[in-house]
Amino acid sequence: MTHAHFRPGDQVVILKGVAGGELWGDAMTVVTPSWHTPTDEDGWRLRDPNGGQQTFITAHPRYMVHLSRRCPDCLIYLRALEDYLLPKFADAHTEIDCGWYSTTALNQLVHIADVRGGR
Repeated sequence: MTHAHFRPGDQVVILKGVAGGELWGDAMTVVTPSWHTPTDEDGWRLRDPNGGQQTFITAHPRYMVHLSRRCPDCLIYLRALEDYLLPKFADAHTEIDCGWYSTTALNQLVHIADVRGGR
């Protein structure tokens, strides 16, 4: 997904794992553009409606999937992820956090494929 694909106010999900044969993640609201330091690219500041220790984080657009609208690009992306990931966890009957993301000290969400220099 590109940066321009999202807008402030969009509802998105950050997919984190598998539960009951489906992908699951954290639902968040897009707030404002924000520089994503781990990738050195445009990202989005997101708000977690549940609050907590990290109410606001910055994420790269490729980590996000629309919840608020059924756009073709997100549906294609979601289907590809399901086709690839769900068979790997077909026997899982519990919620599995796949550990794809961590959060930096600056509240920047980073995917394991984007971590640089052990950060």
